[in-house]
Amino acid sequence: MFELVLDVPQAMVDSVGDALVEEVGALSVSVEDADAGTDAERAQFGEPGLPPPQPGWERSTLRVLFDTEAQADAAATWLLAQPTAGGLTLQALRPVADEDWVRLTQSQFDPVQITPQFWIVPSWHAPPAQATRVIRLDPGLAFGTGTHPTTRMCLRWLASQTEAVASGWSRVLDYGCGSGILAIGAALHGARDVDAVDIDPAAVQATERNATANRITLRAGLPPQAQGSYPLVLANILATPLRLLAPLLSAHVAPGGHLVLAGILERQADMLTEAYAPTLSLQVADAQEGWILMVAQRPATAS
Repeated sequence: MFELVLDVPQAMVDSVGDALVEEVGALSVSVEDADAGTDAERAQFGEPGLPPPQPGWERSTLRVLFDTEAQADAAATWLLAQPTAGGLTLQALRPVADEDWVRLTQSQFDPVQITPQFWIVPSWHAPPAQATRVIRLDPGLAFGTGTHPTTRMCLRWLASQTEAVASGWSRVLDYGCGSGILAIGAALHGARDVDAVDIDPAAVQATERNATANRITLRAGLPPQAQGSYPLVLANILATPLRLLAPLLSAHVAPGGHLVLAGILERQADMLTEAYAPTLSLQVADAQEGWILMVAQRPATAS
């Protein structure tokens, strides 16, 4: 396999990438910041609640793969001969060493410790000897592998609850379930009658697959599936949708029940507290790497 490396102005990235795939049969095209690691490096993803950065970099590096050296050389010759090739620079044409890409990808995902006894373990790893609760989960399209602080904080909160509290989770709602990791985690800690909902059908399918892999029974579906009140409501999304969903999520919390929210930056705590104040009193229950976990408990019905 051979790699063609090109320095391309941002305005040309899409057209050059498309042409390499459609016209000359490139196997793949990846785009990187040509200024990565320098003072000119520019982020592509803004923080929630802030204006997004301008799309694209000033200069981009395209890495293009071909089966043979002849194909890569012909593609470079063809591309540089185009009338629109001004500003495009050929950086390299070189062989790419064969790799076991499956093994390489798997090596990037080790078991994740939530507590000394509670772990998230990819299918290609054996659980640690001290693990008494294990979620089997492989990386996929849906968010939630346990590596992000927001997911870890939610799972840590579940693990921190007493047996008496967990025994009261007769119904649980995981709103914005992603991979289903929180729903599965709740079930492992004693929750029953679990509803996991998401606006993305791919997330619903991922949740169903992951539940089956972990021998967990739950109902996964779209948001209208969530009906009635729940002793535990989990939502790991982002601050802005959590703010907009405040009336809906609050209404799902049963008397005496808990609402657990994540996907919130430290500076967004007041915004969420204010949004839920008419019905629930949110408190910061955990913090990690600039993210916070917020929890509220609805007062029990007076006897």
